[in-house]
Amino acid sequence: METSMREVTAPEAPAPAAPSAEQTAFGIIAAISFCHLLNDMMQSLLPSIYPILKDSHGLSFGQIGMLTFVYQITASLLQPLIGNYTDRKPKPYSLVLGMGFTLVGLLGLAYANGFVALLAAAALVGTGSSVFHPESSRVARMASGGKHGLAQSLFQVGGNAGSAIGPLLAAFIVLPRGQGSVAWFSLFALLGMFLLWNVGHWYKSHGLARLKPRAAQANATVALSPVKVRAAIAVLLALIFSKFFYMASITSYYTFYLIERFGVSVQSAQLHLFLFLGAVAAGTLAGGPLGDRFGRKPIIWVSILGVLPFSLLLPHASLLWTSLLSVPIGFILASAFPAIVVYAQELLPGRTGTVAGLFFGFAFGMGGVGAAVLGLLADATSIGFVYQVCAFLPAIGLLTVLLPDVAAERRG
Repeated sequence: METSMREVTAPEAPAPAAPSAEQTAFGIIAAISFCHLLNDMMQSLLPSIYPILKDSHGLSFGQIGMLTFVYQITASLLQPLIGNYTDRKPKPYSLVLGMGFTLVGLLGLAYANGFVALLAAAALVGTGSSVFHPESSRVARMASGGKHGLAQSLFQVGGNAGSAIGPLLAAFIVLPRGQGSVAWFSLFALLGMFLLWNVGHWYKSHGLARLKPRAAQANATVALSPVKVRAAIAVLLALIFSKFFYMASITSYYTFYLIERFGVSVQSAQLHLFLFLGAVAAGTLAGGPLGDRFGRKPIIWVSILGVLPFSLLLPHASLLWTSLLSVPIGFILASAFPAIVVYAQELLPGRTGTVAGLFFGFAFGMGGVGAAVLGLLADATSIGFVYQVCAFLPAIGLLTVLLPDVAAERRG
């Protein structure tokens, strides 16, 4: 029983009213969310400074694509491997190491004098992301006090904010001052390393005590066969594909769509994009707590399939309605990811890092692949046709019907 397990250190004392292991450590969640902001802000600098790198080093578009490829491969494919390793051998201070990779990568980008050096710097930045995301997601879950969805949302919204801030800082700091000014952002990496050192200390002194032994984890596993668990994971990955391919159509091409179809200025198009990104941040923040309250599966249903009416209307709407429709699309679609990650972690107890690495890595990869594929489609057809095709992607949400009810299985 849980009560007896909590009283191992003081067997003669009465059960505490509020065990520390069940309290939500909001200070730790706030720190890890802020570090997520710093991490994703620095990660987003690389694509933001492509124009500078292209001009200063005489890069071709093919070389720019290779930089993106190297960054995305290291940032996505390594994540599940690192998550699986730290599931077996927890490393409380690995987050500091991950931020250290990003620090060295930023300095490499600032002072690189050739294409090979740029590739190495991009790989280091991607490696930093691979280390950060699985372990920080684990820390958020350990600090949740049982409010897993809330903790995951707070953690993820930090990353959303960082991704939005990075290009703005690049525009106001790096573009006017040149490649060398990227080195200034190493100060943010140092701040992140300091905060993560303290998070690592909490992880070591408190968090490790919250990790269940393997035997206890086996008892907590839902009553599903390995085949059913793998099938459920496959469905969740299909939903991630749907979500992030559609998101790529907005984040990468929404401004071009507005300019081409409605003739708006670049500045006006950027304001419309920021409206969408604000809705994404709000949806990310709401998705986790709603999953805690109503269950993960209902939220996944609504957050993927619920976008379909709005996405189908968008290619046929006026400018005003396009802008208005982007808000529920961003909000509803973004609410899916925290619920999906926590649902997958409940499917695979004790594999928090592996699950986080798999889903963050796959999401990142799908976003990159989606941007490339949709760009080729736009070149071959038109931006408008891209949105007509992408409008049907949320229909993949119908696969949610195949997901088992994890809470019911656990009760059974």
